[in-house]
Amino acid sequence: MSKVSVTGSKGVMPTVIETIHGLNLVHLSDYDGSWEGFDNGNPIEGADDASEKLVTVRSLESTLELSAEEVEPGSLEEDWEDRLEAVRTRVNELDDQRSDVRDELRQVEERIDRVAPFAELGIDLDLLSGYETVDVAVVEGRVDAIEGAVAASDDIRAFETFTGGDVVAVVAAPTEDADGNPIDDALVGVDVTRHEVPDTEQSPENYVAELEERKRDLESRIDEIDTELEEIRREEAPFLLRVEDELTVEVQQAEAPLQFATTDRAFVAEGWIPTAEYDRLVTALRDAVGDSVEVEELERADYDRHGAHSHTEEVQKGAPAAADEDESAAEADEEPQKAVTDGGSAVTMGDQPPTIQNNPGPTKPFEVLVQAVNRPKYSELDPTIFLFLTFPAFFGFMIGDVGYGILYVAIGAYMATQFDSKGITSLGGVAVWAGAFTILFGIIYGEIFGLHVLGEVLFHDLLHVELLPLNKGLEPAAGDFALGWMVISVLAGIFHLNVGYILDFYENLSHGVKDAITHSGSWILMLNGLWIWIFSVQGYDPNSPEESTKPAFLFKTFSSEGPFPIGFEGFPVMEVFSLPEAVPGLGGTAIGVPLLVFLLGLVLLAIGDAVEVIEFLDVLVNVFSYTRMAAVLLAKAGMAFVVNLLFFGAYEDPHGEFHFLRSHEPSYVAEHYGEGAEVIFDGLMHSGTAALLGGLVILVLGHILVLALGVTSAGLQAVRLEYVEFFNKFYDGGGENYEPFGHDRNHSEN
Repeated sequence: MSKVSVTGSKGVMPTVIETIHGLNLVHLSDYDGSWEGFDNGNPIEGADDASEKLVTVRSLESTLELSAEEVEPGSLEEDWEDRLEAVRTRVNELDDQRSDVRDELRQVEERIDRVAPFAELGIDLDLLSGYETVDVAVVEGRVDAIEGAVAASDDIRAFETFTGGDVVAVVAAPTEDADGNPIDDALVGVDVTRHEVPDTEQSPENYVAELEERKRDLESRIDEIDTELEEIRREEAPFLLRVEDELTVEVQQAEAPLQFATTDRAFVAEGWIPTAEYDRLVTALRDAVGDSVEVEELERADYDRHGAHSHTEEVQKGAPAAADEDESAAEADEEPQKAVTDGGSAVTMGDQPPTIQNNPGPTKPFEVLVQAVNRPKYSELDPTIFLFLTFPAFFGFMIGDVGYGILYVAIGAYMATQFDSKGITSLGGVAVWAGAFTILFGIIYGEIFGLHVLGEVLFHDLLHVELLPLNKGLEPAAGDFALGWMVISVLAGIFHLNVGYILDFYENLSHGVKDAITHSGSWILMLNGLWIWIFSVQGYDPNSPEESTKPAFLFKTFSSEGPFPIGFEGFPVMEVFSLPEAVPGLGGTAIGVPLLVFLLGLVLLAIGDAVEVIEFLDVLVNVFSYTRMAAVLLAKAGMAFVVNLLFFGAYEDPHGEFHFLRSHEPSYVAEHYGEGAEVIFDGLMHSGTAALLGGLVILVLGHILVLALGVTSAGLQAVRLEYVEFFNKFYDGGGENYEPFGHDRNHSEN
């Protein structure tokens, strides 16, 4: 990006604005008031009128519920303002009428609701009011509670009730010393609803019928108004959209001087433009106003992650003072005020260049996840590609089910293709990738909706592979897998954090090798030194693992007899020296290469920034955060297991392995295994027709719940690992989106 300055006299400013607006290339900078003699400009004459008309057009579009539908571009007629006023008048009249009719309709519906209880009573409405010697009330509630409360009142000497459903009409004769509303006083504390008697002499049935007729008339009138508005929408939609286009351009151009530095006769505008487009800008302005403006390229710079210039092209800079009355701005500056620079940046309008995220097509949807934290600065690395490479893998690892993966892909495809919102379509693309990796890991686990059918058919029957599918570790016999996935999660964390620190190292190289080594390389050394030591056999005795200081599963997970048999049983100690026997508690302890690497990283960190030393345990704690992936893996698998267990039932064979009763009755277990197997649950599908139907509901709703919780658990946990653990190592964010001054005309022509 290049920062450019356009300087000229006020006389050519409208033409310059129109030219720059038409190019739709320059991201304008806001003048910060730092130049003596220059103030922010005022809107061009007519801006208020154009803004008012634009508000009117958008209000009409909202009333008519216009969308950005396809309309052939066209030109506006000369008397478009008269036509706009006519449309506005007609639409507002119809909208006001519709509002009035809707208000009356709402009142009619409320009156119908109020009179409905009286229809249940079957008593003429004129008989329920107008008495002087008795009190009458119509309430809705429990009849026995109402009668009991009225009978217990000392202010009522006699009463009669008439009921219809839960509606009760109470006629009470008060005592001589009673207050004005004895029935209301008696019903205090009783759960009732009081109904006011409508002021009419008609029967409830006739009154309701009259109101229903009025309701139909009002609804018919609303339909007529809606039909008229729909006709206007069809006829005037192209016109209104073209007017909006024209007014949007006019308002943008009229308000542009608010961002300029101006005097009575001169203006200076600054902004950012892609460097490759600079010559195009100069040519366009020369063609429009000739030599009446001065165009300068102030900066063409690279920035490091801290916003400092790491490289700046040598370009001419300058800023004019106020122009003389008879001279152009470029000629009037007897003593030009030089822009104060710092490595090439004109700080008189100091701002960083805007960011254009330009990632490859498949990674594009993941920009929305980056922007949820903050858009990357122009000066720093865009992490979108790394999010694309790791987030779906983390998600798929935690869910790992072909059935759920297919549904995630389907939902994501629907979001990506059926919505106009860029945010929703991007999230749809993310869901497609997450679903694809869920399918991939589901194949590795051999699961489809929590069942191991896929693994049995694919790997055992077709491919005759013994190592796959991998077990998630829910059964007691496969407990080593559960701990193994914990180790896999830790290794994923070590790798992920290494990538983050390496990226930080790369960006810190702009400050010099020393800064990169002390600020980033130190963490790389500490991270890897500590965890190589943890996975080393120092402190672990395979002959008596229960007495060792390190857990056995760290070394059994990848051993020849472990769940992932690659033959790794721990790193060697790599001893360099041993501590003297005189050292209390540590005498004779071997100090190996991994611990020395860790200590070297700690020393380098202290040299670079001693304050950060207090956070040296982050290399341990941050890696532990990744164990949440294994936890979610087991939790989601467990939920799916429970849903299938309730429906299919299951048994445990003599080897401790679980099997669902998908194709066998519970009696099969005893017949096939004898006493060596145990039925855990018979399953609803084997418990009669009613249980089968109820079980189907549980099966469907249960898997829908697991599907939904997969987003809120696996999705959020994966996002957290990216944002908190990974991004914090190298990413700041806070960039400004590249928004060039201009407008794409979709419905109108120049």
